Amino acid sequence: MRAVLQRVTGASVRVGGEVVAEITRPGLVALIGVTHDDDDATAAQLAKKIAELRIMADEKSVSDTGAPVLVISQFTLFAVTKKGRRPSWNLAAPGAVAEPLVAAVARGIADFGVPVETGLFGAHMEVALVNDGPVTIILDTDQM
Repeated sequence: MRAVLQRVTGASVRVGGEVVAEITRPGLVALIGVTHDDDDATAAQLAKKIAELRIMADEKSVSDTGAPVLVISQFTLFAVTKKGRRPSWNLAAPGAVAEPLVAAVARGIADFGVPVETGLFGAHMEVALVNDGPVTIILDTDQM
């Protein structure tokens, strides 16, 4: 799995012009990509890292502070751009595999006492956020 974490002062997700998820105080946006060999153990590993990573103010984690996390599925994190001008999405897991694993990451983060909001899997989402710092961290479970 891959995740792009952004520390934010607030963020929201709109689908069809309607807000479907929002955090209105400092927290994290977690864009999550799933590949073919990911499983529940990978999701649990990523959730733990997101919950415990000390990137909030005063070197604290979201599990330390109770700061919210907005989890959004993002298959494009597994784009392959080696050839030509059109990315390949072959490394991204299909929706039937990815959707339950993104949900497992969200549940895993919540299990640490962290408030979690989620985007709408498979929908065209408009994500708005204010990056705080800016702080942006890339996580890859193959490198954790």
